[in-house]
Amino acid sequence: MIQIQEPRRPCKIVHMDWVTGLPPGGDKSYNACLVIVDRFSKTPIFLPFHKDDKAMDTALLICNRVMSWTGIFTKIISDRDPKFASALCTNLHQLFATKLSFSTAYHLQTDELEYKTSIHASTNKTPDFLKKGWNPRLPQDSLRKDLVERNPTADSFKGMLDKARKNAVRLMEDSFAYSKDNWDKSHATTDFKVGDLALVSTTDFNNIKGCKKLKDFFAGPFVINALHGENALEVELSEELCNKHPAFPVSLKKLYKSGDAENSPLKNQVP
Repeated sequence: MIQIQEPRRPCKIVHMDWVTGLPPGGDKSYNACLVIVDRFSKTPIFLPFHKDDKAMDTALLICNRVMSWTGIFTKIISDRDPKFASALCTNLHQLFATKLSFSTAYHLQTDELEYKTSIHASTNKTPDFLKKGWNPRLPQDSLRKDLVERNPTADSFKGMLDKARKNAVRLMEDSFAYSKDNWDKSHATTDFKVGDLALVSTTDFNNIKGCKKLKDFFAGPFVINALHGENALEVELSEELCNKHPAFPVSLKKLYKSGDAENSPLKNQVP
């Protein structure tokens, strides 16, 4: 019997087999099942499909339903199913640096057995590592560059994945830049000084008389009595607000300009 190298972590070496001839079932009338068994944990995965599905359908099924969670397999043990023997699937697995081990119906020794990724700044670990204890192999980390002849369909499939990934990265960068620009505009640094007049946000004022939905966004003006670093300052509140703490975050303050609080029910009479 040929000994198979044992994996050291889950989802590295898997066994695959196709069960066909099943009665149609489900909303899409599936009549076959792809069985994937992780050699390390012995965990099975059952994927319904159609017996007449093409090689691309099988590749997409495995990629979207399995490898998107487990990462890229380093080795797949299967019989010589025409789906995996096709040039497309062979090239796909070559592109992903995945080894195919085929066994025949008369020589089953090799089939003896017969279930994203950036390091987070706050944890210095990937979410997958913290969740699973290991990092899945990703296509971009394991693509081989030494293949001369490739199936065009496989190349286009890989190109589609690469393009989608680059587009997602670009969109995330654009989204962050847009959010940062808006944040910077709405949170421009204001130089507060002791003695200045400031308006206080009423976001956390729950004791205002009348309809809360119609309350003013800011109350005041109030005299700034003290500065607490760059992020907080202390004001002299009116008697009506004497039960609130006089220190507020800078984000809840803005400098008073004549007319800012003319209609405020909490307008303070500056001494």
